[in-house]
Amino acid sequence: MSDTQLSAQAPRPSFKISPGDFAREYGVLTIIVVLMIALALISDSFLTARNLLNIINQSAPLAIIACALTLVIIGGGFDLSTGAIFGVASVSAGWVAVQIDPYMAILVGPLVGLVLGAINGCIITGFGVHSFLVTLATSLVYRGIAILITGGALIPVRIEQFSWLGRGRIGMVHVAVFVLLIVMIIFMVLLNRTTFGRRVFAVGGNEEAAILSGIRTNLIKIMTFTLSGMAAGLAGVIAVSRISMASPQAGTGMEFEAIAAVILGGTSIMGGAGAIWRSIAGVLLMALIGNGFNILNINPFFKDLTTGVIIVVAVALAASGRKRR
Repeated sequence: MSDTQLSAQAPRPSFKISPGDFAREYGVLTIIVVLMIALALISDSFLTARNLLNIINQSAPLAIIACALTLVIIGGGFDLSTGAIFGVASVSAGWVAVQIDPYMAILVGPLVGLVLGAINGCIITGFGVHSFLVTLATSLVYRGIAILITGGALIPVRIEQFSWLGRGRIGMVHVAVFVLLIVMIIFMVLLNRTTFGRRVFAVGGNEEAAILSGIRTNLIKIMTFTLSGMAAGLAGVIAVSRISMASPQAGTGMEFEAIAAVILGGTSIMGGAGAIWRSIAGVLLMALIGNGFNILNINPFFKDLTTGVIIVVAVALAASGRKRR
């Protein structure tokens, strides 16, 4: 059979996209655009450089966690300990900044997070327990460690050499925003341009097939949880340097916000599908909802209600797409 006949028989690629697929892929961007237009029409103060930069700056710690959590969820895992790791890293960095060296404290936070995340991964793979249960348990342990470090008290950290990470600016833009951009680029390259990223998708899509193809699935899982812990640690350092106060209760509930943002971005809770940029979009959507409700001075209950409804719709769309495949 000639090449001409083969090309004639080969099915032509279809560039049509169904409304459901479009909603799953770009729905969060559509909602962001609509919401920004609506808020710009309602309030003159919304669409200003200062307000928009403040929204991004305030969202930076959560967005950093969401970047790493995307890898965990794509790989078929679940991490409920990011908020507790955030708290341990916060008080560890605060203690080191006050007692030892403020520059060392900036490195201690991510390092503590890396170790705690690796512990999560090793327990999950070593004992074969579902990540949901393991990270739920370790979150309680880690929160206890944070309380032990501080004795339940707050640690004031009013040190200029430390606070620049959360409060410093380059022009109009906060340093934390640049840190977020760097983290986002690194995770996008990891996920989309490396062998590691392809293996994360493979493990989340079909773990048994990944094992048969020679992928060391346990190592991939440990690496994703390690990265998740390190990101939570970095986010904790940024938060402490911003408010100049380390609290053992810092990050409480943050894990649920990060999971919500990742799901809003269209990452499948079943694993095997997702994107870093969509998780960032999910964080920005949540931040815009909060900013909009503050501008309109509406009861915060309706903010949670609105966010919850959007998450339910996002999960339903992801589930329907999974069934059709």
